[in-house]
Amino acid sequence: MIRVANKGCVRRLGFRSMRAARTRNIVAVLAIALTTVLFTSLFTIASSINYSFQQENFRQAGGDFHGTIKGLTWEQVEEMRTDPLIQGDFARLFVGMPVDPPFNKSHVEVSYLEPAAAPHYFCQPVEGTLPREGTDEAATDTRVLALLGVEPKVGAKFTISFYLDENTSSRKLVTRTFTLSGWWEYDSALVASNVLLPRSAAEEFCAQGSGDPYSMTGEWNLDMMFKSDLQIEENILQILENHGYQHDDPQGENYLKIGVNWGYSGAQLSNSFDISTLIAIVVLLLLIIFTGYLIIYNVFQISVTNDIRFYGLLKTIGTTGKQLKRVVRQQALLLSLIGIPIGLLLGFVIGNKLTPVIMTQLSYKNAFVSFNPLIFIGAALFALLTVFLSCARPGRMAAKVSPVEAVRYTEGGGPKKAGKREKVRKARSGASLPGMAWANLGRSRGKTVVTVISLTLAVVLATITYTFSTGFDMNKYLAHMADVDFILGDAAYFQTSGGFRTADQAVPESIISDVSARSGVEESGRVYGGVSAIKQFVTEDWLRMGYGTYNTPEVVDEIIAGTARLPSGLLEAGVQMYGMEDFPLSLLDVLEGDLAPLSDPSQKAIAAVYRSDDYNATQWGSNWAKLGDTVTVRYITEMEYFYRDTGEIVEDLDAAIEGNRPWGERAKVYEDIDYTVCALVRIPNTISYRYRVLGCDDFILGAERFKQDTGTDSVMTYLFNTTDEAEAGMESFLAEYTESVQPLYDYESRATYVAEFEGFRGMFMTMGGALSFIIGLVGVLNFVNAVLTGILTRKRELAVLQSVGMTGKQLKIMLVFEGLYYTLLALAVSLIMTVCLGPLVGNIVGEIFWFFTYRLTVLPIAAILPVFLALGALVPLWTYRAVSKRTIVERLREAEG
Repeated sequence: MIRVANKGCVRRLGFRSMRAARTRNIVAVLAIALTTVLFTSLFTIASSINYSFQQENFRQAGGDFHGTIKGLTWEQVEEMRTDPLIQGDFARLFVGMPVDPPFNKSHVEVSYLEPAAAPHYFCQPVEGTLPREGTDEAATDTRVLALLGVEPKVGAKFTISFYLDENTSSRKLVTRTFTLSGWWEYDSALVASNVLLPRSAAEEFCAQGSGDPYSMTGEWNLDMMFKSDLQIEENILQILENHGYQHDDPQGENYLKIGVNWGYSGAQLSNSFDISTLIAIVVLLLLIIFTGYLIIYNVFQISVTNDIRFYGLLKTIGTTGKQLKRVVRQQALLLSLIGIPIGLLLGFVIGNKLTPVIMTQLSYKNAFVSFNPLIFIGAALFALLTVFLSCARPGRMAAKVSPVEAVRYTEGGGPKKAGKREKVRKARSGASLPGMAWANLGRSRGKTVVTVISLTLAVVLATITYTFSTGFDMNKYLAHMADVDFILGDAAYFQTSGGFRTADQAVPESIISDVSARSGVEESGRVYGGVSAIKQFVTEDWLRMGYGTYNTPEVVDEIIAGTARLPSGLLEAGVQMYGMEDFPLSLLDVLEGDLAPLSDPSQKAIAAVYRSDDYNATQWGSNWAKLGDTVTVRYITEMEYFYRDTGEIVEDLDAAIEGNRPWGERAKVYEDIDYTVCALVRIPNTISYRYRVLGCDDFILGAERFKQDTGTDSVMTYLFNTTDEAEAGMESFLAEYTESVQPLYDYESRATYVAEFEGFRGMFMTMGGALSFIIGLVGVLNFVNAVLTGILTRKRELAVLQSVGMTGKQLKIMLVFEGLYYTLLALAVSLIMTVCLGPLVGNIVGEIFWFFTYRLTVLPIAAILPVFLALGALVPLWTYRAVSKRTIVERLREAEG
């Protein structure tokens, strides 16, 4: 075989052939550019949102470190940080928290950070420096300084009071004046503000702590960075194993607590990654590629069809099939070199315009634009892959065509096999224009199917987006959050580390009167909280399970040993008791039983509270009490303390604590009351205690019974609804009232949760709408291309029809019917897919989002119908108008030539 060096000739041939089809080139470049826009915008949005999510999540998580080993001694910190898996580390010593005014509405933490940790905790001073060792210096943010009334100026003095052993019965208030060494701007996205001390001062304060096992004062945390965020938990567990520690069994030896930074998407993906996640990712990528494939394939398929006679002639002069494939690929590559850069630029612009909108809808405070080069590399590669996949079949078609087949080729008929007789269809007399139009669609079924599918994708996606966004049920969402207009309580109650613990936090009746006196208040009610010593009795196994969640076996053994035990073997345990008036009771989710007995103070009825998981599913193991069980509650008015080794009564508790002798506590004066469980309920988080105490179960009494049995009447929260007309006015009143008149109190409103819900739904609409619009453009361009090339390739045929008597009006009607058939077929297929696939996909979404309710709707299809009708009629008319500018004779001669 003689090889001829003709690659240059083939390239010139392909280039000149491409130059001769300018209209096709424009359509192809638009198709490739639009496909690249689709990839780039989606990748840009995904990358930017992921980066923004992570930055926001880091602020909520407290830092951008990968993971943490908690509750260490300094010796353990030094031991752990030598592990080779750790790429970077920094330690933190927790000291305490200020919670009294002016910090009752702010979460502030006092601690020592190693200097390298400051940027990771977003605590890098913009003025001044971190505090120096052996000084009275401290650094903090502008929010803390503003609350203290101190100007952010290096060298300024400020005095702060904070608690050591916060959240324990041993907490101790300390006060110290510091010199401001540096400050940074307050970031409202951060959950907590920080006051940073020198290590010397931090250790001095920690030495004053009680050593309570439930306290964080004096604990070191080691924060770590690894090579990747994909296996954070595995890396931490490996480090523990390398040094003889474990995290699997809280009651086992050498147990240490760990934390994985949930802000990293890689960590979340790694934790939830399974075969279904992989399938979902693959299906999404295939759908995106298929969307681009539809239009680009159609462009090249039509192009090859139009040039089929040209390729046949090339075959007659010796061009091989392989060379013809190369011609098609070369044209695709040249067109890609023009279309892909345009698409990359437009897609990046569109993606970065949409990202802030989506982030705003999600109520995220910061939107970051991602300039990751992988966006452009990935989009370009995906676009190129799509282009080459799309031109593969047209290339094979061009390669296989023979000169004889090419000459006999007509649109829709395909190359005719030699030696086979064509089937002759008998025409019916009086062929109708709609029938002729339908027959024309059938002549090129592949083109028709591709065009209809591309239009269908956009309609189906728009319908799914609308269906899902309207399926997110606000009533379900608010019921979980507490469907109440306003919640009023002590400011500390609404803080992350707050809750309700003492009678000092109770909402006074004077404030309730001020609020209820305003016009527009409808339903209202009080939720009473426990401020006295209240106990229940449970089995040892139940109590061990509760305390063992976050404690070592040694600590659990110590707790059990110091717990009072009944002769029956039951152990005394804590209980979180609620007293509720009728309105708060109506907000509970009743799982079993009836709440009516709670409203009758003469009945000794009680409701057992069960918790929910993140998907709003009931955790049936979260309370031991079942319907009809008897719950014995001990109301204690006086406690006594004893040494566990001798049983001797402790006269001086402080001395016992300092002496490190094991001691316990038990009720001295008390009353036991037996209640019958009348209902099992779930309580919305927003009206609960908002925190969980280990070893405690939650129960609810009616308001009058609660006040009678506990001897207390401390109102934890006051809940109320208003008329729609009065809601805005009440919002303004409470904002001013809790800021100026009663600054120790705060409130939450239903509007807060409505805005949160609407933000989530708006994000879904924005994302789905943008995707539908882009895919819709792909479909429309595909439709325009199909109609345009269909008419252009049939110029001679249309001219012949007119030459034998068909009027221009009749020709227009036939072409309009063709266009309408495309669009109506797309809508019909969309309707079928929506009806068949909607419930299936709806059930899957309902499993993910507990507040989703699927409702079949065809409203988007009905809304798109007039648009498609106009599209189906106007595009053929516009195309024919451009063709009909030449006379019939000119069109016949041009086609023949």
